[in-house]
Amino acid sequence: MVNFYKTQRPFSPGETLPRVSTDIDSVRAYQFEVRFSGLPQGFAGQTDNLTLAAKQVSNVNINMEPITVERVNDKLYYPGKATMEAVTVTFDNLYLAQTSPALWNWFKTIYDPVTGDMTQFSPPGGLGVGSFKANKMTIVELSNTQEPINNLELYGVYPQTVRFSEKNYSTNEFSTIEVTFRYDFVDFYRRG
Repeated sequence: MVNFYKTQRPFSPGETLPRVSTDIDSVRAYQFEVRFSGLPQGFAGQTDNLTLAAKQVSNVNINMEPITVERVNDKLYYPGKATMEAVTVTFDNLYLAQTSPALWNWFKTIYDPVTGDMTQFSPPGGLGVGSFKANKMTIVELSNTQEPINNLELYGVYPQTVRFSEKNYSTNEFSTIEVTFRYDFVDFYRRG
């Protein structure tokens, strides 16, 4: 059996130093980026791909509701309906990336508070020119050398809530924009 915590490295006392293995280091929760692909077309100056810096990503939750089968005093459980819970991402509001305008313009393709238009590029029951959903949102986990190691991929993504950060002179925080996303389904895979 392989001992993960003790590796067999060449070591000669007094001549060389022992080497510590980094093969089983944990993935740090703050090393990630968020990429969108297949964004809806039609909002000003936006390509169909976007990579943004994010400060925080909430848990990605999948809940499997049980089906309960009862017979006399026995209860049996079977997997039932799967529910994909919303994920909230707090983005750094960077000047060069135009984070706020890009996310706000995407949100306005779903609901424009100025005109009252709903899903203007894909109205329900209408002949829209596209979709309000992005094909995929990828949360990329990075190693300590900034190499991608894991991907969480959310499919059929759209912004449900947009929340601009508090403006407060007495704090020393960067301005952020927080967006809650809904998605149809999720996949996870390890890269490499």
